[in-house]
Amino acid sequence: MLLFLSTLTFAQKKMEKNNIEQRLAAIEDKMAIKYVVDEFSNLADTKEIDKQVMLFTEDGEVVSISDGNPSTPLKGRKQLQQAFSAFLSNFHTVYHQNGQQTIDLQGDKAEAISYCRVILVGKQNGKESKTTMYTVYKDSFVKENGKWLIKHRTSNSVHREQTDL
Repeated sequence: MLLFLSTLTFAQKKMEKNNIEQRLAAIEDKMAIKYVVDEFSNLADTKEIDKQVMLFTEDGEVVSISDGNPSTPLKGRKQLQQAFSAFLSNFHTVYHQNGQQTIDLQGDKAEAISYCRVILVGKQNGKESKTTMYTVYKDSFVKENGKWLIKHRTSNSVHREQTDL
């Protein structure tokens, strides 16, 4: 009986250890994914597009939705770099504020929804103006070589405000 109880106790401790290790790995993965989303925003703000596109897989894809209308998908880092650079060149100040985020881990894949307020300041129609976009990102992530990358992003601008300064 003593042997049975000690074996049972050992097995329970091993299961608890595995459970803790699995939970810790999940927390680390979620933090790494949050870092990718936040780093994307930081690099947009500083217009470091070459670094920003490296947060995507080689064949990463972005679809932007504005007023309910989806854009033509951007595919691959080169196309992303060209589009992001062209867009951000219209603004001298870019500022992202990331909010709530949910992440669904599925092994080396994950789905995430992130909310963001994007503030853009620059000349529009010859006038200095501020555009504020309320955006929801729906991302698909993959873990490649131990690093989380965005495989697909849908960027939905659910509301937009523009004011002259």
